[in-house]
Amino acid sequence: MKFMHLGDMHLGRSLGEFDLTDDQEFMLDRLLEIADSESVDAVLIAGDVYDKAIPSEAATRMLDRFLSSLAERNIHTYVISGNHDSDERLNFGSSLFETNHIFISTKYEGKLYKQTLCIGKEEADIYLLPFVKASRVRHYLQDAEIETYDDAVRAVIDNEDIDTSRLNILIAHQFVMGKSEDPELGGSESLGTQSVGLIEKIGYDCFDKFDYVALGHIHSPQQVGRKEVRYSGSPLKYSLSEVNNSKSVPVITTGRKGEINIELIPVKPMRDLRHIKGKFKELLDKTNVTAPDDFIYATLTDEEIISDAMGIFRQIYPNTVKIDYDNSHTKEIEQVDISKIAENRSFDELISDFYRQMYDCSITEEEMDIMKSVAREAGVLYEAG
Repeated sequence: MKFMHLGDMHLGRSLGEFDLTDDQEFMLDRLLEIADSESVDAVLIAGDVYDKAIPSEAATRMLDRFLSSLAERNIHTYVISGNHDSDERLNFGSSLFETNHIFISTKYEGKLYKQTLCIGKEEADIYLLPFVKASRVRHYLQDAEIETYDDAVRAVIDNEDIDTSRLNILIAHQFVMGKSEDPELGGSESLGTQSVGLIEKIGYDCFDKFDYVALGHIHSPQQVGRKEVRYSGSPLKYSLSEVNNSKSVPVITTGRKGEINIELIPVKPMRDLRHIKGKFKELLDKTNVTAPDDFIYATLTDEEIISDAMGIFRQIYPNTVKIDYDNSHTKEIEQVDISKIAENRSFDELISDFYRQMYDCSITEEEMDIMKSVAREAGVLYEAG
């Protein structure tokens, strides 16, 4: 059997002030071409289908067309929600979708949603674990000792009767770490608490019962711990931190139990995101200009500030996202002691501001309590807000 693993499509997203609808339409068409050329039997979509809890009309239209196109090809599709998705909106019409082999799980309700895929004489048990918080698992598995996200996910899996003699595949959307290091981050997928504690990190070894684990949440494509536990990464570059990523789609071929082959198929975008660096005049010299319609992040090395640099740059590169400087002045600024930013501010104020910048919403009392608990364990002093 052949599976295509997708994640973090973030339909409806923009890049700075630039709308990405055309780029995402192009990307979805490319994914359909890969599905055709690779003759995949199923598509695994590991969350963050939409970029916002209330998706735009364009975003819902794109997803509808994509899922319909997969159904027309008789490709089975398995979808979970991520932390950006609305459970209700992504789950709307799921019962009807199942008649077209589109299976959606958006809420953990005490048991993993499971489907068995049969292709000829081959079978695979596919388990769907949508983005879940420890508090939700505690609600359903009250006898389990659950303090961290790792505890929660282990409890979820331990609560299932998984036949390890069969081919088992899991789709999940969490922050999973390897043997001794965190995954390489890219984009806006980090949850914030990873830098101060282990509260949201999940060890890859909790997935040992699964032959392949299709992960979403991290935008940089990579394996975690073992090659069969993998983040597909986002199919497009959604932030400047992803500028050096090479985007791809994993196509997984299964054979007998334990035989897993993974091939990374490159995904070429309609417009790439590139970082160019140099002096203003050199970057805009006609002999140095390539692919002017790409999204551009430019770093100028000129000592003087260029008046209306963005306006001039966009005459050559109309999709310039950001311009900054790297010169003797910026190097001096880099030496400034940023610790003074925290002076006369409580722990609650600092964390609330950080959370608002990350998620564009206020932190809940439960999440603040978790942050305080982690800070105490780490020995961080703070004032009660």
